[in-house]
Order: sequence, then C-alpha cells, then structure tokens
Amino acid sequence: MYYTQRLKDIREFYELTQEQVAQGIGMKQEQYQRYEAGKNEIKASHIIKLCHFYNLSADYILGITSIRKEMPKR
Repeated sequence: MYYTQRLKDIREFYELTQEQVAQGIGMKQEQYQRYEAGKNEIKASHIIKLCHFYNLSADYILGITSIRKEMPKR
C-alpha cells in the first residue's frame, strides 16, 4: 500500500478531517491534502509528527507493514 492511501485510511479510522490532522501536526490543511492526494511527497519531519499524533509506527503509516503498531516506548 502506498502511504497516501494509508494516510487517508488512518485519518478516516479516527473520524478526523484533513483540517484536524493538519492542525494537530502544525500545517495548513491544503498542504496536508496534497500529501494525501500524492501531489507532494511527505517530509520526514511530518512523518515523525504524524507518528506522535496517532501514536503509530512510521512503518505502518508509510504502508511498509499492514500490522498496526504503536510507537516504541522511549
């Protein structure tokens, strides 16, 4: 699965709007929408913010694995 679809699936699972996710990670809705649409590649710093926002591992968010994992404990 490509990460753009995973971003949308996760957001919809939590019943959030693009605006809510964008605000949660400190960006404009338009920028986040371009990530979900695949118009822009997501920056590593935004992946990290999404991991913290959802408490999910980067490999799950990026679609590398289909196993939903929480972020590792520090």
